[in-house]
Amino acid sequence: MSFDCDVAIVGYGPTGLVLASALGKAGHRVIVFERWPGLYGLPRLTHIDGETARIIQSVGDIDHALRDAWPIPDYRYLNSAGELLVELDWRGNSCGYASHISMYQPDIEDAIDMHVRATGNVEVNQGWSVGNVHQDGDSVQVTARPWTQSRTGQWSHSGEERTVTAKYLVGADGANSFVRAALGIERTDHGVHDRWLNIDTQRLRPLPERFDRLTQFCDPARGHMYMPIGRSRQRFEVAVLPGEDPAAFEEPDYAWTWLRDRHGLGPEDVKILRQVVYVFQGRIAQAWRKGRTFLAGDAAHTTPPYMGQGACSGMRDGITLGWKLDLVLRGRADDALLDTYETERRPHATALTEISIALGKVANTHDPAEAAARDEAFRSGDVPPPPPFPTIGAGVVHTRPDGTPAPLAGTLAPQGVIGRGADQGRCDDVIGGGFSLISREDARRALTTDQTAFLDALGIRWACLAAGSQDTVADIDGTYAAYLDQHGVDAFIGRPDFHLYWAGRLSDLPPVVDGLRARLSWTADPAPVEAGA
Repeated sequence: MSFDCDVAIVGYGPTGLVLASALGKAGHRVIVFERWPGLYGLPRLTHIDGETARIIQSVGDIDHALRDAWPIPDYRYLNSAGELLVELDWRGNSCGYASHISMYQPDIEDAIDMHVRATGNVEVNQGWSVGNVHQDGDSVQVTARPWTQSRTGQWSHSGEERTVTAKYLVGADGANSFVRAALGIERTDHGVHDRWLNIDTQRLRPLPERFDRLTQFCDPARGHMYMPIGRSRQRFEVAVLPGEDPAAFEEPDYAWTWLRDRHGLGPEDVKILRQVVYVFQGRIAQAWRKGRTFLAGDAAHTTPPYMGQGACSGMRDGITLGWKLDLVLRGRADDALLDTYETERRPHATALTEISIALGKVANTHDPAEAAARDEAFRSGDVPPPPPFPTIGAGVVHTRPDGTPAPLAGTLAPQGVIGRGADQGRCDDVIGGGFSLISREDARRALTTDQTAFLDALGIRWACLAAGSQDTVADIDGTYAAYLDQHGVDAFIGRPDFHLYWAGRLSDLPPVVDGLRARLSWTADPAPVEAGA
């Protein structure tokens, strides 16, 4: 069969960008269809965590992406009197970056888009809307037409249709996903329908220091919040109460009145970049795969913004699906590996959605009596702390005999500064992306020739902290020695999405490698596979 591409992607937001770059860098032929004629250009996304920054590092220019970024130390929830209800401690380091970062979304999208186009393997069609999806056992056909705006401002299809045939299709086309609808996949609704006015601004002069912190005011009269958008911009949000007309909140006079009365700010302080009412929802698609088609990002899960994890989850989808598709397309893994995408990502994204919904209930308590009871519950300690951040609990992770993840499996791998020869920098930049095996001593000595050959075919990156090995690296900032010491382990295997497959003693490594080969549905002697063939 003749294919126009290996993978077709519908949607070119953060999720589609990450996936397109990951696949393009791996040498696969990708065709993207995006309805809008250009990148969004405004900061819908304002927060990422350290893990997401590492994802961006792997698929784009991280220095460009974070050129205006600002670390966020905490996320505070205050009541109407300014009393602290909840404080999420966001200090520290994760994956070689600040644990939580305020940034400007266009910088991130530009940083990845440049890398997508530089691969030479990705065809990006912006201003094209998909109107039909058909799949059989061997391929997916995607039909699209140009999407244009009339003089009256109406958008519609125009021009001739184009149909491409792909081996796989990924719908990363947002909460109102056409691909999801075409597949007939329903969503589970978690009952969230919060409406908030978003006012994004450009700082025209230094603002009071309080605006540098992410602060949510849980006022039953009207909730509101503010947070920095990197160093140069500022976001304000205002709750739209039940029964209120959202159109009134999108009038410029409303924003200026709110900013003046609530915060003492005027046109000499900030410039309004965008003023729009958003509806926050919590919905999870009931299936993330149907045949050769996958859902990712908001098409698979919409998350209220109360933890700032919606787009982060979408980018995790992109990097995870990317490395699994790569192995399958190269003929190294059976198609069954792709079933682990939903196995891993659904529980993780669902947990973050549920935590966000719980925090949203704190922020959206509008009844004064209920708000008073809420405040008293927090004062008395009757409210349990937020649950821990989720990890990967199934799929391609090493497990105990009872099937539960082995210690550290599914958690995030560290990233430190290392040196190899004349190269020095972040570990992923020095040794490269993909699977990694980082150890105190030479890990090759613990393995058979066959096991080493498997890891080399997998493309694993070897790094040994001891001198005298062909894989020796200098642990310049001590990140890896400290991590191994803290957890009492000799080595770990990191996945391409920066989660640990395993961590433990080198004496246990041989059966672990055999287990990895089985979990990847590995094909020992693949037939040559050419991109787009």
